[in-house]
Amino acid sequence: MAARNTLTAQEATEHLGRSKLKRDMGIVSLLFAGVGSIIGSGWLFGALNAAKLAGPSSILSWLIGAVMILLIGLCFSELGPMIPLSGGVVRFPHFSFGSFASYAMGWITWIAAATVAPIEVEGALTYATKWARLTTSHPDGSHTLTGLGYALAVIGMAVFVVVNYVGIRWFARLNNVLVGWKLLIILLVVAAFLATAFHGHNFDATEYGKGGGFAPGGAKGIFTAIATAGITFSFLGFRQGIELAGETDNPKRNIPIAIIGSVLLCGLIYVLLEVAFIGAVPKGDLAHSHGWINLNYANDFGPLAAIASVIGLGWLAVTLYVDAVISPADTGLVYTTVTARCSYAMGRNGNAPRSLSRTTEKNGAPVVSLLVAFVVGLIVFLPFPSWQQLVGFITSATVLSFGVGPLVLSAMRRQAPDLPRPFKLPGGDLIPFLALYSSNLIVFWAGWTTDWKLFAAILLGLVLLPFFQARAGGSAPQLNLRAGWWVVLWLAMLAVQSWLGGFDGGRNIIGLGWGFGTNAVITLVTFVLAMRFRLPAEEVLPHTEAALAEATPTAEPATAAGA
Repeated sequence: MAARNTLTAQEATEHLGRSKLKRDMGIVSLLFAGVGSIIGSGWLFGALNAAKLAGPSSILSWLIGAVMILLIGLCFSELGPMIPLSGGVVRFPHFSFGSFASYAMGWITWIAAATVAPIEVEGALTYATKWARLTTSHPDGSHTLTGLGYALAVIGMAVFVVVNYVGIRWFARLNNVLVGWKLLIILLVVAAFLATAFHGHNFDATEYGKGGGFAPGGAKGIFTAIATAGITFSFLGFRQGIELAGETDNPKRNIPIAIIGSVLLCGLIYVLLEVAFIGAVPKGDLAHSHGWINLNYANDFGPLAAIASVIGLGWLAVTLYVDAVISPADTGLVYTTVTARCSYAMGRNGNAPRSLSRTTEKNGAPVVSLLVAFVVGLIVFLPFPSWQQLVGFITSATVLSFGVGPLVLSAMRRQAPDLPRPFKLPGGDLIPFLALYSSNLIVFWAGWTTDWKLFAAILLGLVLLPFFQARAGGSAPQLNLRAGWWVVLWLAMLAVQSWLGGFDGGRNIIGLGWGFGTNAVITLVTFVLAMRFRLPAEEVLPHTEAALAEATPTAEPATAAGA
């Protein structure tokens, strides 16, 4: 039997009984899935980490980071409603560039998503160390899991799987409640810090020498913070509007609102939090650390709770320690859902075992994918036992996986110009180009120490591809190497640039300024090649027909979680 590229529309319809997800999420549930994923452990640690790199200018880091992520999100706001499929970040490249490109980017997406639930568990356990010895503190401010901490981490991951197994409706109900709590707490922190201990002098504390002033890390500190301090990491949850697109009752309306709304809402909240944090740091702490660069609260398990205690808000510190378990736990719950949808999507694409796309008949839960996410999460704890060690890796992997979305958007406009687009971006290729440029910059700023691990993980995925192909036999999809070979060149250019770069372990040949130029060249070359070698329109049509057949609801959606 000759290898094929994808399921036909008829085959997609026939398979829905075994791999059909439930459309039980309404507009609030989908928006809150994004907000709940964005507001996780990042807000608990990001304010301090950003301030240590950029001082008060970290406010600019949050603003720039929000704009860069919004550019990427806008591209998916057009793609999502056009073909509303769960696991869309993985499945969209399959339509325009074939199986090899979709596998490569799907592997990266899955690796990125699979590591988020563990990092959220680690974030929660770091704060919970106040009550039990769950982590060990190190001089650099990091905390690694103890034996007891690892045992509780296993239990936490298991709870995420059980909730997801029950079904998307119950997940949405629980998540809506938890997001309401998280929004209340973060706004309470901002209000309490601004009203109780706001020191305007902190924004220009020049007496601390190189460690003081508005931007002690200079421009490099501002941009490094975007990639490594948890800023970009904190915004990556906007993807839930795409990953859960096949489970919302009105995707044409709900997806753009969820993507754009979650970034704008959380961006405003994060900027306010950074302002409040900068203003609340006691002058004595800045003097002791000689400014922002060496500021640390290593023995207090969590910087926000430590500040609250120092300024006399004991009740707020207690509230933060409680929330520090709830907020990351909710985000870990969301990302367990997303990780399962990524492997589900790879199974639907045909470039991973088909068993990953099987769902339970009653709840529509991708049970095999959930179990795989659980096992991988436990493995991740071993090489990345602390929050700080994992955040940069997740950031680079996720923005890299998002980078192909803008390319798909521009390609689909050429391949399927007549496909209905409920939400369409203006400006032609400008926003997609800037979105890809933003993705490449964030990977560069993360530094070689982080990036080499990412590219090693990608290489592992490429090594496994022949195994998956052989296992599938005659049912394996065509790789479409002609349409997707440019992915390898793109990744190779990014790897060489990172190795030559001046960020965290690089050779310091390409600095910050030159990095803007080299990234522009990489983005232009990648964009031109992707458009030049995209699949022809006649090959894309069967892809979109099958996808639309799958995305069409067969019954009225339930309304229990559709508020």
